Amino acid sequence: MGPALRAVTDAAGGAGAGSEGPGFEGPGPGGSGPEPGPASGPARRVVITGGPGSGKSTLIDRLQAAGFARSYEAGRGVIQDQRAVGGPGLPWQDPGLFAELMLCWELRSYRGAPTGPGPAVFFDRGIPDIVGYLRVEGRPVPAHLDTAARTFRYHPRVFIAPPWPEIYRQDTERRQSSAEAERTHAAMVETYTGYGYELVELPRASVVDRVRFVTARLG
Repeated sequence: MGPALRAVTDAAGGAGAGSEGPGFEGPGPGGSGPEPGPASGPARRVVITGGPGSGKSTLIDRLQAAGFARSYEAGRGVIQDQRAVGGPGLPWQDPGLFAELMLCWELRSYRGAPTGPGPAVFFDRGIPDIVGYLRVEGRPVPAHLDTAARTFRYHPRVFIAPPWPEIYRQDTERRQSSAEAERTHAAMVETYTGYGYELVELPRASVVDRVRFVTARLG
């Protein structure tokens, strides 16, 4: 069973939650106690967002290599799982179902993150990204998704990768054009600001310089 499908099963009352959410990996205490509530340790959960193809996942890969725990991007993981099983929850087939699967993924990643005192845990997008996605698609935002974005909080400072046409590449999961990537970035700026987060724009620089930039602003 793929991570996104496990998330749906767990959300429906299936298998019990483990110490890690779907697509969640990295160093840090796994913890075997009760699952954290929505107000537990938001300051450790640091989101890196932005439009597709802007280098954020590469940055998070490098942060993990430096010893930080991280989550994996919900959208890419859901697409991979749905394609593997022939499911309908794909953004070009059923955007509403795709958004629900991403929400399940993000909630499990949130609850699976290490808790208590410790280093930052980096999230490859967060729950507000799903709101931004639906806005880009011109679809209504369900009340329960808005509630999730307001309830499950992250570090108040969110890093956002600006559009970077020179490095933008499409692939089997990333089908958006460069123009769509720029619209996604604008939607994330509006969405995260609307939920009360402070946005910090990443420099268009090497991944090494971006790691230094992020860690310096969290120190």
